[in-house]
Amino acid sequence: MKHQLQVNGRAHPVEAEADKPLLWVLREDLALTGTKFGCGAAQCGACTVHVDGAAMRSCVVPVQTVAGKRITTVEGLSPDRSHALQQAWISGQVPQCGYCQSGMLMAAAALLAEHPKPTDAQIDAAITNLCRCGTYPRVRAAIHAAAAIGARS
Repeated sequence: MKHQLQVNGRAHPVEAEADKPLLWVLREDLALTGTKFGCGAAQCGACTVHVDGAAMRSCVVPVQTVAGKRITTVEGLSPDRSHALQQAWISGQVPQCGYCQSGMLMAAAALLAEHPKPTDAQIDAAITNLCRCGTYPRVRAAIHAAAAIGARS
């Protein structure tokens, strides 16, 4: 089955089964490997992308449901790591192992689009991604740093 996807501002015709998870279309068919597979059950958040601006866990989103919608992956935040969140992540040395960080960045970008100056409570409520390394305090600090310079998704 053919699907028309809008990913990171570009049109992509994709041949895939209607129920194939968006995660695997991104990784296998479009070679966008920044979006990670974690749990496959929408629990960990490693696969978080934006669909029409909303953070979604792509491992459980059938490709047929996102055809024609705007999809943004971590590669779409900026081509050169210049997005304020990416800069805050780097300067705050947020990643430890780094595996969950692309999903964290995407969740944070969606949060800042909705709440440009989030409180700690709003960050805690929005960032439900799991990090085995426990970088949550650095994630929160980086979100506040990006918000201070006006980051938007």
